[in-house]
This record gives sequence, structure tokens and C-alpha cells, in this order.
Amino acid sequence: MQLNVRHMQLAIAAVAVALCAHAQENMQSPAGTADVTLKGKQISITYNRPYVRGRKIMGGLVPYGQVWRTGANAATSLTTSLNLTIGGASVPAGKYTLYTLPSESTWKLIINKQTGQWGTEYDQAQDLARVDMQKEKLSSPVEEFTISWKKKGDDSADLVMEWETTRLTVPVHAR
Repeated sequence: MQLNVRHMQLAIAAVAVALCAHAQENMQSPAGTADVTLKGKQISITYNRPYVRGRKIMGGLVPYGQVWRTGANAATSLTTSLNLTIGGASVPAGKYTLYTLPSESTWKLIINKQTGQWGTEYDQAQDLARVDMQKEKLSSPVEEFTISWKKKGDDSADLVMEWETTRLTVPVHAR
């Protein structure tokens, strides 16, 4: 009898592991991170990465003139252990949420002081800053929303966001 119980426990554990692996493979918007080191200290962005999946993204899924969660699922977070200047705005060391305000011609990056919320729970009263992002059209589409860094030197980098045929950048400097 004890042997059968042990076999059943092992079978249940194997099914649970398989289900978890399958769920992660089929996740609609998998987790992503973008890290850079400036002046020896790390800056980290944690977000979820939706796919195009044949949908109209810019002006569709990402509507113009409305604040976008800048990813999917939980709010996109920025954590920095040093003071920064992002697009000309002073950002003290700490944790923030990143949103964007898209339009056909210009985008703004919103650095918000509220953290830990679901991505659509935006409180404008918590905005630390709104800064302009440089927008350019990509020659080939990017299927999965991607945030990355393009390091410029020991104390600066461009924050880069790409999706569909749009690339957005904003300069970041360590202070």
C-alpha cells in the first residue's frame, strides 16, 4: 500500500511540473528584464513582453493619446541605486513605474512614483516626470515588445523600447 501511495505522489508531482512548464511556454506576455551598469551601479527594468500576434499595435492595441502600461500584466518597474537624469528630468535613486503616452508623432516616457500595482492602475498625481522620447520607424518589425539599453559610456546610456515597427529612445545619465 505504501509503495502505491509513493508512486501516486511522484506521478502527481510530475504532472504538476509538466503543467507549470507548459503554462510558462504558453504565457502570452513572458517576463523580461533590461539591466545596465552606470558608474558601477545597476539600473534594472522589469516588465512583461507582449507579442504582435498579427494585431495592429501602434494606434490599435497601444492607443494614441492614452497612457499605456508599457508592456503587459503588472506595471513596468525601474529600480536604480543611483540618481539619474532621464531625458532631462532628475530621478533620485529608488523604485518607479514606467508608463508611456504615445501619439502618431511623439511619445512621452512617464516616470511614476507609485509602485507594485497592476499595469493599468495609473495615478497621474504620482508622476515624477514626463519626458520626450525620440521616435523612429524600424525597417523590419519586432514581434515581441523589447526594452533594452544602448550604453554610451561609463555614466550614460539610451533606454530603448522597440515593438512592431517603432523604436523609442531616451537618454539616461548617472548623476
